[in-house]
Amino acid sequence: MKIVVLKFGGTSVGSIERIKKISKIILSYVKKKYKVIVVSSAMSGVTNDLLNKSKKISKVFSSIEHDVLVSAGEQISCALIAGSLNDLGYKSRSWLGWQIPILTIGEYSQSRIFKIKTSEIIKYLKLGGIPVITGFQGLNSENRVTTLGRGGSDASAIMCAKFFKAEKCVIYTDVDGVYTTDPKTYKKAKKIKVISYEEMLEMASLGSKVMQPASIQDARLNRINIDVKSSFLKKEGTLITKRKNIRSNKVIRGISFTKSDAKLTLIGVKDKPGVAASIFEPLSKNLINVDMVVQNISANGKETDLTFTIKYDDLNKTQSLIKKNKKIKFRNIIIDKNVSKLSIIGVGMITTPGVTYRMFQALADKKINILVISTSEIKISVLINKNNLKKAVAALHKEFKLEK
Repeated sequence: MKIVVLKFGGTSVGSIERIKKISKIILSYVKKKYKVIVVSSAMSGVTNDLLNKSKKISKVFSSIEHDVLVSAGEQISCALIAGSLNDLGYKSRSWLGWQIPILTIGEYSQSRIFKIKTSEIIKYLKLGGIPVITGFQGLNSENRVTTLGRGGSDASAIMCAKFFKAEKCVIYTDVDGVYTTDPKTYKKAKKIKVISYEEMLEMASLGSKVMQPASIQDARLNRINIDVKSSFLKKEGTLITKRKNIRSNKVIRGISFTKSDAKLTLIGVKDKPGVAASIFEPLSKNLINVDMVVQNISANGKETDLTFTIKYDDLNKTQSLIKKNKKIKFRNIIIDKNVSKLSIIGVGMITTPGVTYRMFQALADKKINILVISTSEIKISVLINKNNLKKAVAALHKEFKLEK
């Protein structure tokens, strides 16, 4: 059986007119003799509306009820898609995560799929039906609905492709592929035709919003090729695949950035074994992700200044936890809210010397100061003043000739 999984994002199903349009996309695959499994997100704006309602009910709304509530958005869109396909004369029905079931593990609002029971869907496909599956949700060991985190419908589609042994997994969204950087920030950004899992994972983790990072990791681990396409334009998209399928002489493939960071520096921390662990332990327990970290030891070796970055939304909680932490002593805390993390990504830098120098020199030529640096095998990230972000993106895009 030749199966394709088609996933549609919130903007693609954002209105009745758009649902009617994506119904025609679905049928174009049926006419190519594919057995089609559809996975849908909630209509754009619906999840946020549900979250706002929960906040009006309670400041500490139950995580269990949170998942029941926000998963309702996908139920609506899937029913409408199935209804649209029925109206066009095709056999279709919606399937909620618990009806299949899609089985999950992990915490509420950030669970992961570990198994999908395929028998009922396979039976339905053989009868000529088009199943429309709710993305973003599953069922845990306690028979409770759980959700997979924002953007989790991508993970639903990829895991469906895995368990149903699909030939293709196509992610339909409001952009026509993955670009070298955000086209809204730099108009000369160019669409990337083929990109590796590793590069896409770094780009998504570092600010590119095309796909959820955990979903790309699922695709990489299961070697599932992903096509990212626009549901609004008939254009070729971007293929996300393994490295050996890529023929490119580009050292750097893309530039990602964030605009929602904050930098904290603890001045005069008493330097002793375990001090960094003591600082970050309460943050970890409160699910605050610490990103870039720099430690400077004083000349006398007795004190250290420790700088790290977090998401801006976590700033107040982080400050409170640090001030309450009796395991550490420091003279002062300095906070900078006006920062952005800028990253260049490319598997080519593994074997190409001089990339770091070229990046730093390009920024220096534009009088852009680097506040913090972090690196991995295929990316270099720097923290800069947010006001310099557009200028920095343009400079690096030109330096690494990404527009060609």
